[in-house]
Amino acid sequence: MNYLHFILCAFILCAQFTEAQKNTSKNKKDKTAVGEQQPNPKKGFVVIQTSLGNITIQLNDSAAPKHSANFRKLAKEGYYDSTTFHRVIPNFMIQGGDPNSKNSDRSTHGMGGPDYRIDAEIGLSHDRGVIAAARQGDQINPQRMSNGSQFYITVVPTTFLDGQYSVFGKVVEGMDVADKIVAVPRDPRDNPLEKVMILKMTVVE
Repeated sequence: MNYLHFILCAFILCAQFTEAQKNTSKNKKDKTAVGEQQPNPKKGFVVIQTSLGNITIQLNDSAAPKHSANFRKLAKEGYYDSTTFHRVIPNFMIQGGDPNSKNSDRSTHGMGGPDYRIDAEIGLSHDRGVIAAARQGDQINPQRMSNGSQFYITVVPTTFLDGQYSVFGKVVEGMDVADKIVAVPRDPRDNPLEKVMILKMTVVE
């Protein structure tokens, strides 16, 4: 009887020790989880700070790696800072990214950019709120290569452009801002009468 009692006590002690070990291990894991720095789900997104509010862009690195990398690079360099949305067309899109738009001569707006073009990465559809690269027409650009900096954001689905231009991301926050921009008064060349500024672009780290 005493022998059985001894075995039972030993079993209870062993069970208690095992449970204590589990609790200690769980506490360690919980502490580690709390202490670990979680990855930022918006890392690599680009925030366009405009004079009418902010627009946040999620780039599509898998479908358009060259365009996405170029857009981030220029944003980090401050290339877009103090440029404007130089072309706005209601029920269509807003266009920006031209360094010429820093100048007062509006006749040059829409004609500038860096001294390189980007290989076409055509495939994504033109839904509402996508960002795509501007380019010269097929007559002088049959390979449909993109301008090195100019981009447009659609405010309605424009699927008639599918297969012609390189879409490289989408708006995840701030479509209300894009809607405000597209509705501003504009001149006969669709350039806003009062400048809509791209004050700064920031890449989320």
